[in-house]
Amino acid sequence: MRITRVLSGALLALGLAAGPAAADSTPSASPSEDASGPTSAGTSFRTATEVEQGRTATASASTGDYLYWSFPADSGGRPTVQATVKLPEQHASQTWQVDVYDGLRRRQACQYGAQTRTAAQGTASVELTCVLRTVRAWSEPWANDPLPGTYYVRLTATGLKASDLGLPMNAELRVESKHIGGAAAVDGSLAEPLIPGVAVRAAAQDEDDDSSASAVLSSLEPDDGWASGWWSDRWVWSGIGAVLAALAGIGGYTLSRGSGRPRQVPPGA
Repeated sequence: MRITRVLSGALLALGLAAGPAAADSTPSASPSEDASGPTSAGTSFRTATEVEQGRTATASASTGDYLYWSFPADSGGRPTVQATVKLPEQHASQTWQVDVYDGLRRRQACQYGAQTRTAAQGTASVELTCVLRTVRAWSEPWANDPLPGTYYVRLTATGLKASDLGLPMNAELRVESKHIGGAAAVDGSLAEPLIPGVAVRAAAQDEDDDSSASAVLSSLEPDDGWASGWWSDRWVWSGIGAVLAALAGIGGYTLSRGSGRPRQVPPGA
């Protein structure tokens, strides 16, 4: 009975501790989720418009333009990029494509989603989706794994006919992330996130210089700062496993040693 009470108490305590970790698997929400985002887009990587996750960015442009946005993504998150293109009433068949690049400007493959779609003649709008792989805290130099930092989104039309070049269009972009939790945890982390200007800022900090050299080209970061997801449910389940192993050892010892020396047997017999 004593072992049962100890086991029940330990499992209850660990169950309460696992509550915050279980919440890691739910989609992340932001206070600015319903707020409007920027109303323009850049035309290159260097001029990409910054967008916070959970906000909807809009832009008006001409068919044939390249539209660029950027957003921050931290380790443990799986970003989902959703783009909607609103087309004019009269247009020929068009193929639209959304591409995502990481902080090193390496193109990241979509885990799933309609990254490329063709809008038939007269179609009012087309929707594109790209679900990236989970962002890892660390990776081998030769790997192409997503890493924490700034990500770039490029939206453009391919294979346009001459009659469609320059036609007005409107675009909407929204990025959201789902936190995966301990399933995506790895040993190791980057010294700095892959954001524009981070090397300049690090050098300025080493020199204790407050000059303009410490400016960073990217001003957005996760709400809780970079690498905020160091805690994961892997810690909880490791603790549960350790406690269960200890209880199993105590129970096995109790059962194997028996009830002790019989009363009728004298000591030393």
